[in-house]
Amino acid sequence: MITKLTLIAAFGFTVLFSNSSFSQDGKALFSQNCASCHAVNKQLTGPALAGVEDRWPDKAMLYSWIKNNQQVIKSGYPYAVNLYNSFNKTAMNLFPALTDKDIDAILGYIKTEAANANAPKTPAPGGAAQGAAAESGDNTLLFGILTLILAIVAFVLLQVNANLKKLAADKEGVPALEPVPVWRNKVYIMFGTLVLFLIGGYYTTMGLIGLGRQQNYEPAQPIFYSHKVHAGINQINCLYCHGGAQDSKHANIPSVNVCMNCHMAINEYAGEQLYTAEGKEVNGTEEIKKLYSYAGYEPGKPWDASKAKPIAWTKIHNLPDHVYFNHSQHVMVGKVQCQTCHGEITKMDEVKQFAELSMGWCINCHRTTKVQFADNGFYSIYEKYHEDLKNGVRDSITVENIGGTECQKCHY
Repeated sequence: MITKLTLIAAFGFTVLFSNSSFSQDGKALFSQNCASCHAVNKQLTGPALAGVEDRWPDKAMLYSWIKNNQQVIKSGYPYAVNLYNSFNKTAMNLFPALTDKDIDAILGYIKTEAANANAPKTPAPGGAAQGAAAESGDNTLLFGILTLILAIVAFVLLQVNANLKKLAADKEGVPALEPVPVWRNKVYIMFGTLVLFLIGGYYTTMGLIGLGRQQNYEPAQPIFYSHKVHAGINQINCLYCHGGAQDSKHANIPSVNVCMNCHMAINEYAGEQLYTAEGKEVNGTEEIKKLYSYAGYEPGKPWDASKAKPIAWTKIHNLPDHVYFNHSQHVMVGKVQCQTCHGEITKMDEVKQFAELSMGWCINCHRTTKVQFADNGFYSIYEKYHEDLKNGVRDSITVENIGGTECQKCHY
């Protein structure tokens, strides 16, 4: 009986925790903690991470740097100080919650990605759509198959144990009781009920938590507008089209007039081939003609801007009505980069929601994001914090320290 219960308990824990244990892989940890400032093979806000282990003389110091870079800089470690100075003393976020095992997983992912980038590229059948699907796929099916296999193994072991007991009893001349059928066995019924309750409760809870969230939402737009072409290849500043991000609560969507500032002269697309998220080819010149139809413009003729009709863009990033978010506060005061919340927008043809935009996601950012106190008159009222910084009691002030996690800051 003890053996049965041990096997049942082991299998129960496997089912309950399989998703969480497998999900903490290097890619997920990298996306959650590193991707907003780093890429593997390209310099962003921080350095490219390919070969990072080879660049650090002491791996233990690399671990310390990831967890608390400011502490390593204060210790005077030469490589850390030089790295900090070479990036204009841009402070890196602190990650004290990461364990050595988590960091090993992240470093392993970086090694794999760096090796893949250097490997010869072979075109995959199915085009861009299939490649994108493979890139964004998860391992849910694999985990499900592994869980099923473990369930079958556990069931077989239980049957083997029961048969061995029966053989031992027969050999000793002890009369064996007739085995109880599976559908009438109270242990199996209890175990099955418990497993169904745990699995059902887990997915019900996750479903309720996810209500209203639309991470990876990527709707088709009335005109195929490629941020990769405009903001990436042609280096058009985000604030040229979304000027409200620095001046007001809303980033605003550019009017047709803003588009026509460039497309009065640019009426053909001659760049690299464009594809939708499904892998269909897009004719860039035809998309420009769609813009002209909204603008009421005929090439070669004077344009009457009063005839322009607004383009019915589909909004992607939506927050609940009771949530207050101010773009200018984050962009101008907080110096938050667009990519922090919107992902690698310069690499997206069709924009999708990069972050989950949940309350927990925002709160975690407030807990780690540092506030510029030096030479900032707005924060002069925080005398204690200024004294702490001056006396070395604190090395920085986060948004949380000045009330950034209080309910009324974001909720009316």
